[in-house]
Amino acid sequence: MIDLPNLRPQVEDIARAAGHFLRTQQASFSQERVSLKSLNALVSDVDKNAEELLVSALGNLLPEAGFLTEEGTVSQNTNANYYWVIDPLDGTTNFVHGLPIFSVSIALMYQNEPILGVVYEVGMDECFSAIQGGGTTLNGSPAHTSATAELKDSLLATGFPYYDFSGVAGFQKTLEYFYPRTRGIRRIGTAAVDLSYTACGRFEGYFEYGLSPWDVAAGILLVREAGGQVCDYQGGNAPIDSKSIIATNKGVFGDVLRVIQHNIGNG
Repeated sequence: MIDLPNLRPQVEDIARAAGHFLRTQQASFSQERVSLKSLNALVSDVDKNAEELLVSALGNLLPEAGFLTEEGTVSQNTNANYYWVIDPLDGTTNFVHGLPIFSVSIALMYQNEPILGVVYEVGMDECFSAIQGGGTTLNGSPAHTSATAELKDSLLATGFPYYDFSGVAGFQKTLEYFYPRTRGIRRIGTAAVDLSYTACGRFEGYFEYGLSPWDVAAGILLVREAGGQVCDYQGGNAPIDSKSIIATNKGVFGDVLRVIQHNIGNG
């Protein structure tokens, strides 16, 4: 097994370096650099350049590992025992519109399970990281999910559908249930940060569908190692390619899962 405690700070440094690149690029960014991959899926040269930086650094760090990346700047290989899952810029829409919340997300997978995860939130200069069996940290200090036990005391997060609208009706019913029964629902535009904020107790829970592996791979480990629970809408183990996710503290997990399964169903 790889020496995860030794690897962790090196990956944190790589994520911070990519984040510094993103920060400097946003200062002079123009809309002419944006293109459309698919409906509402924006991309720019910044995403691709940041991914190339990450791939190069991580490849030097662990030459035997494969890659699964959002922008496909390197050959994709998830058949290796170890492979990196990378989102070089989670929150591209925020970035191109000048909003300060966006992140770099890196996960190391071993036999298709995340064993190391780093999310660097650029605007707040916050680095969340976790290793399997080693807990979650925020800028080097231990981080834990909240101890809140009731929905009425909870702040939840979600992501609005932006290309897959097949579940909108059930999603709207879920929101309608939570509106009067929680302290509110936030939509900040980056799944990796939603999961990070759940891991450190800012959110009691987060749910979304229509996701990709690079959106959630690191964040799943952050929440689990911080004491939380993660599953997909079917109540399963939430593999990184499951397309849906529920991540909460232990106190409200059952309530959130029950509401989502009642309104959105198990499909």
